[in-house]
Amino acid sequence: MFNPSKHKNLSNLLKQSLKTVAIVAVTFTGLLLVTFLIGRVVPIDPVLAVVGDKASAQVYEQAYIAMGLHLPLWHQFFIYLGNVLSGDLGVSVLTARPVLEDILRVFPATFELAITATCIGVVFGIPLGVFSAVYRGSFLDQVTRVIGLLGYSLPIFWLGLLGLMVFYVQLDILPGPGRIDVFYEDIVDPVTGFLLIDCILAGERDIFFNALKHVILPATLLGYYSMAYLSRMTRSFMIDQLRQEYVLTARVKGIAEWRVIWGHALGNCAIPLITVVALSFGTLLEGSVLTETVFSWPGLGLYLTRSLLNADMNAVLGSTIVVGTIFLSINMFSDFLYTVFDPRAK
Repeated sequence: MFNPSKHKNLSNLLKQSLKTVAIVAVTFTGLLLVTFLIGRVVPIDPVLAVVGDKASAQVYEQAYIAMGLHLPLWHQFFIYLGNVLSGDLGVSVLTARPVLEDILRVFPATFELAITATCIGVVFGIPLGVFSAVYRGSFLDQVTRVIGLLGYSLPIFWLGLLGLMVFYVQLDILPGPGRIDVFYEDIVDPVTGFLLIDCILAGERDIFFNALKHVILPATLLGYYSMAYLSRMTRSFMIDQLRQEYVLTARVKGIAEWRVIWGHALGNCAIPLITVVALSFGTLLEGSVLTETVFSWPGLGLYLTRSLLNADMNAVLGSTIVVGTIFLSINMFSDFLYTVFDPRAK
């Protein structure tokens, strides 16, 4: 039997899906266009980066034509678009390997660092923001605001160097730069690319704790920035929710204060906090360049830095595309979580 209501719901779902696909396609195309134009306007000759500055004019001309640089700009863009969609980000001049292969090799290190830092930021930042809002104007609130201010103000590379000097050089309680001690390199097979997980799978307990010690300092520094951001946003959301009438009603009914704060008020903050946490995670993936450089962490940030210093534009643009795609995916995932946690969003 024909059900008009069900047919209407399916029609709305189809329209929403097509709209989402169109938005993603336009955004991704815009991202590729921007990266393509960046690669054409930077004062770096891509031909010289491949053949070297001592190549003859004939070799230069052959490489120029082989790279398609003699074609109109619009034609070059469509070739570039087709290559990216097929997974071809070019070949790195620095490593002589496909850029996508390099990124897949180094990205797990960045992801491992970012997810650890995000966990630190969530575990400490959200409760700190809640207490700051509940005890607004108190000494705890002032301390929380100072922590947030310092998190936005202090350069992360300076904190990294300071952390190495104190905890590695002076106190010698944490290991130095790198993802693992040189002694343990190439012992554990990179099954997943995530060193901590691979150590567990291989049953290498000593290597696991060595890798864990290496991740503590850089993850804590990144986690501090995440904590500063999350505590500030949580405080703002909670102050707004604590002013609402449902909070006053719950207190009048005699509901325990901890349930009013952590169950009702924070529960209604969960939806905007999803976006905040997701964007914080994406920012850590993108903004770990300086941290990875200071700690010689073999991730996407260090790969991008070395590519920039060596004028390896294929690697630079490929990394930019990956970071942009991650942000796009995170935004889509947070929108999906909205519908999970808030039925009204459906």
